[in-house]
Amino acid sequence: MGAAKTGGDVLFVLIGAVMVLAMHCGFALLEVGTVREKNQVNALVKILSDFAMSIIAYFFVGYAVAYGVDFFADAKTLVGKGAALENGGGFAAYGYDLVKFFFLATFAAAVPAIVSGGIAERAKFWPQACATLLLIAFFYPALEGMVWGTRLGLQDWMTATFGQPFHDFAGSVVVHAFGGWVALGAVLMLGNRRGRYRHNGTLVAIPPSNIPFLALGAWVLAVGWFGFNVMSAQTLDGVSGLVAINSLMAMVGGIVTSLMISRNDPGFVHNGALAGLVAVCAGSDVMHPLGALITGGLAGLLFVWAFNKCQIGWKIDDVLGVWPLHGLCGLTGGLLAGVFGQESLGGMGGVSLPAQAVGTLGGAAFGLLSGLLVYGALKMTVGIRLDAEEEHRGADLSLHQITAYPEADAPALR
Repeated sequence: MGAAKTGGDVLFVLIGAVMVLAMHCGFALLEVGTVREKNQVNALVKILSDFAMSIIAYFFVGYAVAYGVDFFADAKTLVGKGAALENGGGFAAYGYDLVKFFFLATFAAAVPAIVSGGIAERAKFWPQACATLLLIAFFYPALEGMVWGTRLGLQDWMTATFGQPFHDFAGSVVVHAFGGWVALGAVLMLGNRRGRYRHNGTLVAIPPSNIPFLALGAWVLAVGWFGFNVMSAQTLDGVSGLVAINSLMAMVGGIVTSLMISRNDPGFVHNGALAGLVAVCAGSDVMHPLGALITGGLAGLLFVWAFNKCQIGWKIDDVLGVWPLHGLCGLTGGLLAGVFGQESLGGMGGVSLPAQAVGTLGGAAFGLLSGLLVYGALKMTVGIRLDAEEEHRGADLSLHQITAYPEADAPALR
């Protein structure tokens, strides 16, 4: 029975890892559909390359920073058959720790995928790859280890101070708020796209290039999100249908409110679904479904308002709106987990609003500081932005020497 349980847990986490892996396709399609046609190839290559860089950084450095575990052992030990296991230590049987790494690595890789959408259309390729390596080797796992591990005794301090640890079940703060606030720092360091604002400060509209791709990206992300949230239990005996129904309710809440406030705008509606899913991650295991619905609805409203305010009022050219979507909605979700997770509001309990406030605001501040440090250092050393001519031509031709539709762009064959 023990062997069957462990094998089942391995398969369970592996399925979750594959579902989150598929979400990176969603990130790519969402960016492809939003950026101009001359930058679509760059979006695809950038998301895939950043994923590879993330896995390398997380395998060799990041996972050890977060959990004090590395994989520099023989294969028998890694699958739980080595001498270390027989002596009461080492890795779990059937390679459970390996699929757990796979699962958590796909979470880590979501951070540069989030950042990618904010800095689209004007960022250099290799400096962005370097930023990914630094973020996933050191900065992201430092926060992950404090919240989901035992690093620096943060959770012990939270419990001693507020009576409960900081609760972030599936990463509203650890992944989404952190990634969104890193993206804000990156966007501020990079500057706005050329021609985005006139000399008098008025906004120049740049519509999405492909609404079907944008919508397909949102759908792929939404489906994969149920692996992101539900499989965060990481064992079969810890899985809960409450997480699934709360994710669903938050998603539809975000759709409905963004639909209403944006007056049927397709970009806002599809991103509204993601806003609800971002916000519910933290408390999806403790909220009542009605609390999840409200959380998602508030996130949908927040995203539409903040995206417009960011682009028009504050003149921050965050192309996909990743700071409003992930940064602000992730922050909101971390806080609301401490509200709708309370037993008095139908939740499961075991959460503290002061602990949620401290953990959430601290995670967001750490993300912004990380973004400013990493992208600021790269800006001062190697540069992070395409020159004016490269940006005008588009990142596809400037960086990859091919467009999204090369046959159509080539001279007619005679």
